[in-house]
This record gives sequence, structure tokens and C-alpha cells, in this order.
Amino acid sequence: MNVATENPHPSRMGSFLEMYPAPPTGYDEYTTAAGEIRPAWRKFVDCLRHVGGEEFSRRWEQARRMLRDNGVTYNVYDENQGRDRPWELDPLPLLLGAAEWDRLAAGIAQRARLLNLILADLYGPQRLIIEGLIPPEFVLANPLYLRAAHGLPVVHGQYLQFYAAHLARDSGGEWSILADRTQAPAGAGYAVENRIVLSRMMPETYQACEVQRLAGFFLIMREALHELAPRHRENPRIVLLSPGPRSPAYFEDAYLARYLGYTLVEGGDLTVRDNLVFLKTLGGLLPVDVIMRRVADPDCDPLELSGGTVNGIPGLTHAVRCGNVVIANPLGSNLLEAPAFQAVVPHLARRLLGQELLLPCIPSWWCGDAAGQTQVLANLDQLIIKPAFEPRAKPILVRGLSSSEKAALREKITRHGEQFVGQAIIERSTVPVWNNGAIEAGRMGLRAFVMGKGEQYHVLPGGLVRISHADQLLAESTHAGQGSKDVWVLAAGPVKPVSLLHPAGEPLTIRRSGNDLPSRVADNMYWLGRNVERAEGAIRLLRGTISRLLDETTPGGSPELPALLKALHGGNSGGPQQDFDLPLVERNSAMQQEILAYVLDERQPDGLRKTLQNIQDLTSIVRDRISIDSWRILNRLHLEWMPGYPLGVASLADVLGMLNQMVITLSAFSGLGVESMTRGPAWRFLDIGRRMERALYTLNLLAQTLVASRPAETAILEALLEIADSSMTYRNRYLNILQARAVLDLLLTDETNPRSVGFQLAALSGHVDHLPNELGTDLLTGEQRTILSALTHVRLAEIEKLLDTDRTQRRQHLDRLLTRVATGLRGLSDSLTHKYLVHAMPSRQMSELRLG
Repeated sequence: MNVATENPHPSRMGSFLEMYPAPPTGYDEYTTAAGEIRPAWRKFVDCLRHVGGEEFSRRWEQARRMLRDNGVTYNVYDENQGRDRPWELDPLPLLLGAAEWDRLAAGIAQRARLLNLILADLYGPQRLIIEGLIPPEFVLANPLYLRAAHGLPVVHGQYLQFYAAHLARDSGGEWSILADRTQAPAGAGYAVENRIVLSRMMPETYQACEVQRLAGFFLIMREALHELAPRHRENPRIVLLSPGPRSPAYFEDAYLARYLGYTLVEGGDLTVRDNLVFLKTLGGLLPVDVIMRRVADPDCDPLELSGGTVNGIPGLTHAVRCGNVVIANPLGSNLLEAPAFQAVVPHLARRLLGQELLLPCIPSWWCGDAAGQTQVLANLDQLIIKPAFEPRAKPILVRGLSSSEKAALREKITRHGEQFVGQAIIERSTVPVWNNGAIEAGRMGLRAFVMGKGEQYHVLPGGLVRISHADQLLAESTHAGQGSKDVWVLAAGPVKPVSLLHPAGEPLTIRRSGNDLPSRVADNMYWLGRNVERAEGAIRLLRGTISRLLDETTPGGSPELPALLKALHGGNSGGPQQDFDLPLVERNSAMQQEILAYVLDERQPDGLRKTLQNIQDLTSIVRDRISIDSWRILNRLHLEWMPGYPLGVASLADVLGMLNQMVITLSAFSGLGVESMTRGPAWRFLDIGRRMERALYTLNLLAQTLVASRPAETAILEALLEIADSSMTYRNRYLNILQARAVLDLLLTDETNPRSVGFQLAALSGHVDHLPNELGTDLLTGEQRTILSALTHVRLAEIEKLLDTDRTQRRQHLDRLLTRVATGLRGLSDSLTHKYLVHAMPSRQMSELRLG
């Protein structure tokens, strides 16, 4: 973007915005050709004059932190920059007047009605093909046409519930529709998040401009989906079907599920039994009535459709055919996203609606038609070329090709014209864009959203603007890496508040947390708990080890360091090994490098960096199941405390400061779990994971430090108490007298100490008692027997006997007890996984605990 002339009065926001360098040609959204501010923007500019440039910049920094803390991202598959990128929002919205928006909304709603009629015909009688209004190739040669969907029943004759139109304004100021999104349009959730951020950033301006609210649209969406239910009409179960965390729009999937109050599911969460769709939960199968899908057509049903995914729902198509479940949008709706349809939509409007289009299509010509091919070849340099039936393919800007490339393209169009569509190039309108205090001109496109309810189509009063550099083509995808804007549609009068909450007088059925948690979510909560506790255990162990390495008061070296370093790797032989017979300086240097690699090297499968990445991945998956504050804490753990320097640059002092901050962050998450999380199945599996990992971590720590008896154990005992966060408790009981029997009792058998193994086993026993019991009797389940056995062994342990040593100075009784309890815990983990949890995602592996 061309940077504007430096503003001489940065404290005056009005003059700052008025220095906007509008392009001399084309249509600009902010100023007229005469340089006057357009009416829709005037009140906005007046309000910003009172805010001031410095205050605006300060607020914008706060808003950017809000976006970061809320974890607003979109996913792109870029090996160099990673998968998740922050969402790019511009603080200056696009403002549209009420009258202009009414005209736009009427045209968009008309377009939705037309597309619905086209889908009804092509998946029904196909009269449009018989009459020659649609070429047969648009169906027969179109891979987007879903043959299994032909004749499927639809509710209220509605083949299109949710629709998005991609629009742009040309140099003459006229709007055109460039593309249709009819399968599972993305962007509406991001539009809501944009609105929340900007309305909080400048609430006075937002109120003064009388901007139409977005919530009413989503209220209509919820009501419309409710009315689609074929059964349980009073209270249908509606789920939002997502492709999963690797989907580009997964943030939006989770956001909309939370916003609308629906269960977020993936294909593995649903199953078809007796032609009915069920949600797999801890308590059994629950019937599903409506599926709001965000999954591509072929990936919905691997049994009947052509998708290669294993995450679909076998039998889903037949369940729809039997009328037992409704999918919105219906299967097959992706058909109309093919660019070829842009060439025939205008005359289809005259045939099906008896009207001209209120919003024209971008001029398009299908090259499978002789006249269309002639038109395209005659004007090739002034067009972009798209594959006729590939809506996500990158368009070809012909004027950017070499002579040989143009010749090759011309030959392809001549030989295989049915595969190509030519479209006119629109010089898109420009709009002010904020860039670190300067104002630039960016090109823009608008994505508008529509929801069908009954026979009416309702348009979201706003939308999502995509912006790009003035010299770039603007991608249609909301995930193309370009910036975004909120759209403020001004109201003709006072704005009424709208809420998605139930009306005050509407009766509700009182409920408590039950066992309706999807098994996959329970699985992810369990592993989130394990990874969080694994990170905390590693951090506490690292702090104790590093502080001893940096301690200048022990010139001979801390004798407990070898045992602590071995415990860091769980006693596994696969961890880096050090020669502890080296001279002190060389040995300490080797230890430091090993610790730095454990913290920073992402290639270490059991390292801290890998564990933190696991936490981030799992948190993103279950974000609709945890509180906003819990999400922010764990997101902060990744964003602020992950080392920003590479291996070989960081020092142990740098790492120690980072670890201290991490402990505080993790403690905050633990506190929220204790005080703010409802004691339902999600919390239970999160806590089971934490208790399981803390017990295994403490067992491993004891195994690496106390099984082998040492002549002077004072340093080891002190390190154990410090790492287990039990020093204060010990001193309150025993003052400064350190003895192995007292330390072992406190960390192994004392069930009043929340850091002891006994405490974790007792907590796990209570959790297991509350899990669903399919036996329906008072008999103990296998899980209950396993944890009760481990707990009994610890309760019956004799501390004095555990500390007895053999002739090799090993405490064999202690070793056997620790191994027996650890084996029982691993067995419990396997049993819980097989009985309650579903691995719908790629399997996760955590290194096993090995004692000895």
C-alpha cells in the first residue's frame, strides 16, 4: 500500500483521516470525486475528532491485544509460517447508509431465492436442462454435482438455508456479485468478532452512528434451524458439524457453536443406527435432529459420497433420505459455487423469477458455448480465466502472463472450452485503511450473509470486508491472508437492542450437568489435563535443577543433579545421557546444554516445547468447552512465555525467568478449574487427566531420587520438597529436620497433601465412582477395582519397610510399590480410553513412565 503523507497534526484525528490519499480515479468509499466526505461517514468522522489520534492509537493497541487474547486466528497451510495466523482486522470500518444497504439487501435476498430455485430444479425434475437454459455439462461434467443427493427430501422446499454473496463495487460505484458461496459459507463468525472488538474500542462512536445490530440475524438463524427439525420439535438437538481443528475456519466453527448454543461435533462424534443419527456421549447415544454443517459435500458420508475422508458419518445420506435428520445446507448445495453458473444466472432470473437481477453478476462467459468462447478469445487480455467447475482454484490474470503462456492458454480454451470461464476485471472501490498511524487506500470486497427462514431470506445487516494492497487482486477466500474490516450499516432511526437470550417469560427445563458430553471432547479434556500437569511438573523440576546449576554456594557441584536430570526424562533410556564422571566445569556445561535442548528443541518428543504445543492444540479443540478466561490463560502461556529465541542463544537465566512466569500462569488455570468450572463430565475428565499425570510424575520423581539410597540424602530430600511444592508444609510439621521417612510419607501416603500420590489416587477413585456404570448394579467396575487396588497398596504401605535397603543399597520394597502403582495407573488410563473415550483425531503418544 502507498503510505500517506506524514500527518502534521497527529493529535487531531479528523484532520488525520481527512489526509487520506484517495486515488484520483475509480470509486472511493470515503470521499466523492470532488473530495467531499460521503454522507454515511460524516458522523463517524465528527466523533473521531473528539477521540483524537493519540487516544485512537492507544485504543487500537488494546483492541489488538483483545484479538490476541481471544485467540482469533485463521488457519493456512504454509510450511514456512506455520498453520495458525492472527486474524487481521482494520480499526476503520466500512460505513454504508440505510437506503443503500436496503437496495443491496433486496438484491442479495433475490439472489438467494433464485439459487434456491435452481438447486430445486437440478436436484429434482431438471427442467432447466431439458429447456436448454442450463447446458447439460453443468451437471453431467461437473464434479460438484452430487448424484446421491438427487431427490433427497428437503424441508419447506428450501435447498439453501445459509448463503453468502461475494460483492465488489466497480469504478462507476455499482455493486456486482462476483461469486456465490452455497455450501458452508465462512466469515459470519469473524464478522461478529470484528463487531465486538470495534464496538468496545470506540463505544461512543458506535452508539452515536446508530449502527444496526448483528444479533437479530443470528436469532433468526437459530429459529430457522429449530423449525427444520423433523422430530422433537419442542426442543430439537442441533449440532454444528466441523471438519476439525485442521480446518481453516475452525476458530469460527467453535465461536459460532458457543454463540448459538449448539454442540460442536466432528464426524467421529456422530453415528447412524437404524437410519437415525446419534451423538456419541459418555452416557450413551443421543438423537440428533438438525446438523448445521461446515463440512464439504463429499466428506459428509464416506459410504455414499465420493470423499476420501475417514471422518465422515457412514449412512448419513440414507438417514436424510429417510427424513430422520435435516442438514443445513442440504447435501449437494456446493453445485452452484461453480464459476460456470455466473454465465447463465441472469437469464435464469428472468425464467424462474420473472425479474431482472437487482444486483448484476460480474460479466462472465462460459467457453463451452461457441459465442462465449469467441467473446473470451477476442478479449483475452482484459479478462481473468477460471476453471469452470473449480470454485476454489486460483484465477488466471491473463495480462500478467508471458506471450508463450498466453498462447498455451488460448490453445487450451480452444481445445477444451467447456473447462473454462472468462470473467471481466472489476477495478474495485477503495477504502481508508489504518497503517501504524498513517491512512492508506486499499481495495475492498464485501461478503454478505443470508439466512432463509420459511419463505423469506434475511440478510445480515453488515458483513465481512476483505482488503488488499491497491496493486493486488483481492482473493475471495476469507482465509487468503489479507486484512478485514467490520461493516457498519447505519439505521434509519433509533436502534433497538437484540439478544440471543431466551425471553424472560419463556419456561425452561431445569437441568444439571449430565453425561451428554461427546466422547471425543472428554478424550481431549483428559489429554489437556495430562499435558497441563506434565508441563507444570516439568517446569517445577526444571526450576529446581537450573537453580542448583547456577548456585555458586556449592563449588563441588550439587550431588542431587544427576538424579534430577534423569527424572526430567522420566527415567527413560531414550533421554540424553551425560557422563557424570567428567570434570565439574565440563559436566555442568553438558547439563546446561541438555536442559536448554529440553526446553527449546521442538524435536524432543518429551520436551517442554512439545508439551506446550500439545496444550495449545488441545485448547483450540476444546475452546467451546472451557471459559473465556481459561482460554486466555492457556493462550497466554503459548504466546507470551514460549521462548522467542533459538536454541544456542538462550541462557539458563533467561529460561529460569520464563519458567517462573509459567508457574504463575498454570496456577491461574488451576485456580479457575477449582473455583469456576462446573463439576460436570468435562471438568471430571480434565481433572482425571491432571490427577493421573501428577501421580505418575511424583512416582517417577520418587523412583529416580529415593530408590537408590545415598550416604547423604539431605540435598535430595530438600530438592524433592521444593519441586513438589511441599517445603512449607514439611517445615510447619518438622521444622528443619530432614528425614527420608517424613518426606516419603508427605509425598507418597499423606492424603491431606494435594501434591502427594495418595491424594491423587483418592481423587481418581472419587472420579471413577461417578462415571457412567453400564452394569447397573452395585458391583465394582474394572476401573473401580484398578484404582482401589492402587490406593489400597499406598494406604497399607509401611514407610519404615519401604526405606529398607538391600546389599546394593537399593530400596527394593519402595521400588516394587512405585512400579505396582504406576502400572495400575497406566492400566486405568487404558481402561478409561477403551470404555469412554473416542480417538477421532490422530493418536497422541506420551512417553511411558519407566521406573528403575
